Formats: sequence, structure tokens, C-alpha cells
Amino acid sequence: MKAGSPSLIAGRKVTLPLLVGYQEKSVVSRVVLNSKEGTVTVFAFDSGEGLSEHTAPYDALVQILEGDAQVTISGKTTLLHQGEAIILPAGVSHALSAPARFKMLLTMIRARTSLHWPNREVEV
Repeated sequence: MKAGSPSLIAGRKVTLPLLVGYQEKSVVSRVVLNSKEGTVTVFAFDSGEGLSEHTAPYDALVQILEGDAQVTISGKTTLLHQGEAIILPAGVSHALSAPARFKMLLTMIRARTSLHWPNREVEV
């Protein structure tokens, strides 16, 4: 943990973007919660960095905490802004890239869903 970054204490509030700092030419992450049921991780991407195309066995929710991110799912790229979110569907290729610095929260629940890509919808 970087010196001066907030501590995580159950029952106490924390400002998520402050949990990770930017590092030149790097992607920095900090696990907030980790259990057999899933993980919650905060990431900081320096400009030009990213996560290469890959798949995961479970759905994941990406929430942009700061800045803008390019998210590509099954070849389709979407620009997400601070406060926006997107679901990365299980078994579908996806990648993330940083046109400029950004921070995100990644929530992965280790459970199978009965919904099928690309017709999964959540009412808002």
C-alpha cells in the first residue's frame, strides 16, 4: 500500500479513488474485498495503458471513478465517463484502455448467470 493512502476498516467510509495512485506507465490495483464469492478491486491506469483482450468465467461490473476509459467488448468499443458503468459478460472477450488517466472499480461475482450475451438487459 502506498504511504498516505487511506486504510480500509469495516464500517468506515472511504473515498474509493484515493485508494490507488497513478504510476507512470503502469496499471495499479488494490483489492478492496476478496472472497470465494467474488472480488472488488480499485484500479488506476496511466495514460496509454490498458488490459489486453481476454475473457473471464464470470460477469464483472466496471464503474468509472475518475476520468474516461475505452472498453471493448466483443470488438465493439465504448467510451465510458466518470460515474458510468458497464457489464463485462462472462465468456466474452473484452479489453480496457486509457486514452488519458482513469480510475475504476471492478466488481466480479463468482456466480453463473442465466442471461446470455448479447441480450442481457438490466432495467434501470
